[in-house]
Amino acid sequence: MNHCSLLLVINREVTMITYWTYNNGLVESETIRKNCWISVIKPTPEETDYLIEKLQVSPDVINDILDVDERSRYETDEQWVTIILRIPIRNLENGLPFYTVPFGILISKSIIITICSAENDVIHSIIANRMIDFKDLPNFVMHIFMKTANLYHSYLKQINIQVAAIENDLLKSTRNKELHQMLKMEKCLVYFITSLKSDEILLARLKSLKISIIGEFDEDLMDNVIIEFKQAMEMANIYSDIQSGMMDAFASVISNNLNVVMKQLASITIILMIPTFIASLYGMNVPNHFEQNPYGFLWVLIISFVLSGFGAFLFRRKNWF
Repeated sequence: MNHCSLLLVINREVTMITYWTYNNGLVESETIRKNCWISVIKPTPEETDYLIEKLQVSPDVINDILDVDERSRYETDEQWVTIILRIPIRNLENGLPFYTVPFGILISKSIIITICSAENDVIHSIIANRMIDFKDLPNFVMHIFMKTANLYHSYLKQINIQVAAIENDLLKSTRNKELHQMLKMEKCLVYFITSLKSDEILLARLKSLKISIIGEFDEDLMDNVIIEFKQAMEMANIYSDIQSGMMDAFASVISNNLNVVMKQLASITIILMIPTFIASLYGMNVPNHFEQNPYGFLWVLIISFVLSGFGAFLFRRKNWF
């Protein structure tokens, strides 16, 4: 196990605290240092206690960040500037393919801490880049927002691709399985739209604020971030509207397909009743003029097939088959 990370395996889930310094690129550190970035993912109770006792982070702030329903917001006190935004998460397990969770950024004069309750591609992309200088706090915060906006764009495109695949299945289906999948996609879009609205409000507030610890944000970079979030919001709204109309249309299609199947089954049942009816008549223990005829059974079969064929011909003419 790497000594640069504090790793704890609990219920087959990996939780992690990593320390990062910047020296012509991100460099992982074994211990906390001045002017370092601390990345916290899925903190355990022991790690939470470490943040509270060692780093003097408020328990209420940590609880808010780990609360899956927490809205995006900004607050400050004497020691920390706290920014909470909502980021998209790809779910590789059963259930919703995408959802959103809070992502906390805590900034003091000496360190910066990011906390999230789930593995996320925001942190992975920043670490993979390695050239984002977190000492430039306004630039670092805006890069986190930009990575978040890019993830929304990427996941929205993936949702659109999955919806197109489900749509092709729906054209051939009379089951509810595909509709359930569409409902999950719609739920993902609702989460995205709600989180994007919350993040947009947060960005608008940050643009109007001057935070002494962080410094002034680059207006061009912030404007680009705001544009990216607006585009993601528009994409999510368009996909949601299209999907809502599509679900209504395909619900009608499935209902119509079911009616067609039931009509065909009813037609087949009626046609099969014809030979049954004839056989029942000639099976009665009464005179029927065929009881002494050596070809009586053959005549009954011929009459049954002829009448059944005539019935099938009529149903076919009326497009009931």
